[in-house]
Amino acid sequence: MKSFAGKIAVVTGGGSGMGRELALQLAAAGCDVAMCDMFPEGVAETQRLCLSQARQGTRVTTFMADVSIEDQVLAFAQAVKRELDTDHIHFLFNNAGIGGGGGFVDGSRADWEKTFNVCWYGVYYCTRAFLPLLRNAKEGHIVNTSSVNGFWATLGPNRPHTAYCAAKFAVKGFTEALITDLALNAPHIKCSVVMPGHIGTDIPVNSRKILKGSEAAIDIAAARRLAAARGVDVVGLSDEQIRQRVIELERRFREDAPTTAAQAATIILDGVKAEKWRILVGKDAELLDQRVRTAPEEVYTPEFLEAFREGGGWRL
Repeated sequence: MKSFAGKIAVVTGGGSGMGRELALQLAAAGCDVAMCDMFPEGVAETQRLCLSQARQGTRVTTFMADVSIEDQVLAFAQAVKRELDTDHIHFLFNNAGIGGGGGFVDGSRADWEKTFNVCWYGVYYCTRAFLPLLRNAKEGHIVNTSSVNGFWATLGPNRPHTAYCAAKFAVKGFTEALITDLALNAPHIKCSVVMPGHIGTDIPVNSRKILKGSEAAIDIAAARRLAAARGVDVVGLSDEQIRQRVIELERRFREDAPTTAAQAATIILDGVKAEKWRILVGKDAELLDQRVRTAPEEVYTPEFLEAFREGGGWRL
């Protein structure tokens, strides 16, 4: 599709980060937007921003839903039909996701499964729920957000990251398999897999809210272990100093990222208009993709990570 004007888009995770920026840019382009999120304040602010910038008559609706719970996703789909008075949509942006989950061997099973369920089953449930509406349109596009961790399953040798990586690999494989499935059974629908690198968002904070129930619920013991694994002398650090270190790292993750959420949304939407099935987001994602393809047997060694860092990649 070459234009978003006059179309209808569904965006999950629209309360902040890339989801908010996708909603803003879609609405500014004349697209009606229906979005869901778990945080009412965030999604209400996104709606306000969208309506303040969009042309008169653009519709922007919100719904509270946890995409890892199918009944809530199905209720969201019904709300879209009802509130936008439509039997079709043109775009589905499966953007919602959380980080965390940690390791499979010694990590929390509850955190592992919640992370996996949001990042993978959220995509699966939403695609199931909205596929009938996409099939009713003359043309449609499914946009699934994976990650560079969908082709490189680590954050480095000192940090287990299996829940998130497993989910993002699933999203990537599912989307690639959909190319043939859609071509055979619904050829008017296209699909894209999005693989962002480091994007400046509040995903660490939002993930903690979902996994631990509170923005302030920092696991001090786990933060100590991670800092020590990264070579930090934590023996003399108080719990409050560890807490402040985590908060500072989260600030740097958001503010010092090589790609902003707004820039990421622009790259994604440009890729959708060009009907690219594979959208890398950020120079770091492009660099990592090239290096993984060049030396696949070496990608989980400390030497690979160091070479990536020296080549311009992020420091983990």
